[in-house]
Amino acid sequence: MTGAGGFSVSGYGPERGGLWARLSARDSVVRRLDWPLLLSALALSCLGSLLVWSATRGRTELNNGDPYHFLMRHSLNLGIGLVLMIATVWLGHRTLRGAVPVLYGLSVVLVLLVLTPLGATINGAHAWLVIGGLSLQPSEFTKVTIILSMAMMLAARVDAGDQLHPDHRTVAKSLAFAALPMGIVMLMPDLGSVMVMAVIVLGVLLASGASNRWILGLIGTGVGGAVLVAVLGLLDEYQINRFAAFANPELDPSGVGYNTNQARIAIGSGGLYGAGLFNGAQTTGQFVPEQQTDFIFTVAGEELGFVGAGLILFLLGVVMWRACRIARETTELYGTIVAAGIIAWFAFQSFENIGMAMGIMPVAGLPLPFVSYGGTSMFAVWIAVGLLQSIRVQKPISA
Repeated sequence: MTGAGGFSVSGYGPERGGLWARLSARDSVVRRLDWPLLLSALALSCLGSLLVWSATRGRTELNNGDPYHFLMRHSLNLGIGLVLMIATVWLGHRTLRGAVPVLYGLSVVLVLLVLTPLGATINGAHAWLVIGGLSLQPSEFTKVTIILSMAMMLAARVDAGDQLHPDHRTVAKSLAFAALPMGIVMLMPDLGSVMVMAVIVLGVLLASGASNRWILGLIGTGVGGAVLVAVLGLLDEYQINRFAAFANPELDPSGVGYNTNQARIAIGSGGLYGAGLFNGAQTTGQFVPEQQTDFIFTVAGEELGFVGAGLILFLLGVVMWRACRIARETTELYGTIVAAGIIAWFAFQSFENIGMAMGIMPVAGLPLPFVSYGGTSMFAVWIAVGLLQSIRVQKPISA
């Protein structure tokens, strides 16, 4: 008998010796999960809860006088994320493959709604939907649907045995599907999310075995597009200021360079072991803006020091390592492409978030995966973990 996700559940009756026997069976879903991946991601989210709590417990203008407000919300978001991960594993990435057209259409509709009166501007980016007090950032879900839709198209004929690599027409079609939501997100404008999506597309193409001409062409188009955007003045003032502050942090230390300078001070003051949780001067003094979201890494650097910040990097490294292993071991191109897209997403977004906190990357308004406060981001990354686990679970068991 086969479950909804496509994995075997035969022989799970009482005759197998009860619940423990079912869970410990060689083909059990629980045993086939990638536990280092799951535990590392969970540790990052739990550590993020403490950092978010530290960054917000004294922010009465944000927490309405409740020091536990953001801690409880972050924990609730994590719980919902875990439920979404379990649901994704249960459905399976192969089942979701058939639902890609519906998921893609829904994601396009959601990002389009941001451009209507339902959309809201937060931190300069008109990238949010606010419905009945609930705020969502649809571009986070779009990252998932871009990965799934491109993987479905690029792998279809290869997994069927008709081709060794996707042909030019298939690659062009997949890029067109990715370009539509990316173009809408650019109109918001949400440059940070578009940067992540562009890296995802590049990672997907590399994993698919597409011709190198497409890879080089995509890189050239990206560089040319960035130059064109700058020349035509299509960036908003706050985005220009962010790049100016990155190029010269001392240009306006009390203005456009304030965020970066305060973030570097916070991280630099942490030393080896940090000032201790809840004891960071920059954090308790509320000198670093958006510290619970974009600049959450500064809390770790200041209060947990090099050791705590290094632990975050180590856990992120474990997540990437296990994801790479899943991508390498799967026997279908579709699974490889999905895993590669997630790796590109997590790797670039982590590098950008930590880099902007340390002043080596421009501020782009991207959360640190699993760690930063934000419901939509938390839901999206745990759905991605569910996809990775599904690829692992549905891999054939060797004899």
